[in-house]
Amino acid sequence: MNEPTKVLVVDDDFMVAKLHGRCVSAMDGFTVAGVAHSGAEALRAAERLQPDLVLLDVYLPDMDGIAVLRELRAAEERDPARPRVDALFITAARDAEVIRSALRAGALHYLIKPFNQAALQEQLRHVAALRARLDDLGEARQEDVDQIFGTRPPGSRELPKGLAAHTADLVERVLRAEPGGLSASQCAQAGSLSRVSARRYLEFFADTGRVEVTLKYGGTGRPERRYRWVG
Repeated sequence: MNEPTKVLVVDDDFMVAKLHGRCVSAMDGFTVAGVAHSGAEALRAAERLQPDLVLLDVYLPDMDGIAVLRELRAAEERDPARPRVDALFITAARDAEVIRSALRAGALHYLIKPFNQAALQEQLRHVAALRARLDDLGEARQEDVDQIFGTRPPGSRELPKGLAAHTADLVERVLRAEPGGLSASQCAQAGSLSRVSARRYLEFFADTGRVEVTLKYGGTGRPERRYRWVG
């Protein structure tokens, strides 16, 4: 069984930090390792707790969150044995230069307040899928890199008539979160789709080589098609 992703929540607002912590705790595969309310406190907590992921606000009382992330990266450079930490910014800062600085500092993503719980949980699922993808890769292909960085060349996914890009992305995320594969019914349930709709997208991915299809025999003797994302 995989260890849960340990999360350090950093926000100067005690109530907001508590809400974010509850959201993390409600997710399977995640646990709150600690909470910090200032940059200095965050750096001490990161060294002590060695989290896998930091939820980081830009606005902190002593130093901004981007400076915190830069300090974390510098500490990793000084100590090669120190575990690397990922960072997801959760902030009200909307300035484009701040967002650019966060990306340059090594943030995985940037979520602007206010947002609902579902938006944060979606980003957490994305982080989990990304970490799993990188853990499974030995040598990457270009398409692996494009998927990891969220870039696809024009025309790399031309959907047939009747299929929608946002639903295709949803089905992809559902499959990526289950490395062992899913049936059409399980995929439909996980993505809140009809079984018929899920099956159409799964078969499209199978036809284009992104999904591997295997047959699983149950008690009825009838084979069930299972779909596993292979990219």
